[in-house]
Amino acid sequence: MNDPVTTHTAPFDLASLGEGQIAYMRQMSSDEMRARFPAAKSIQPGLKLWALFGADGTPLAVSDDRSSILASATQNELLTVSLH
Repeated sequence: MNDPVTTHTAPFDLASLGEGQIAYMRQMSSDEMRARFPAAKSIQPGLKLWALFGADGTPLAVSDDRSSILASATQNELLTVSLH
């Protein structure tokens, strides 16, 4: 029998997987967006938004329209995945 190989991946290495190739999108409230990203303080409270993030969690785009987020990813040649 073969022994399974165990590898350890540092959190930084895991975060960089798919960098520049994969992005994820998720729906968030504008209140959550404002709390997580100080630069978003000018966004009106109480909105439902779609956000596109790089594989490492870097915010790339925000919109109230899911289609425009997908279009932004396509224009930047990013494979998108959804988080629930």
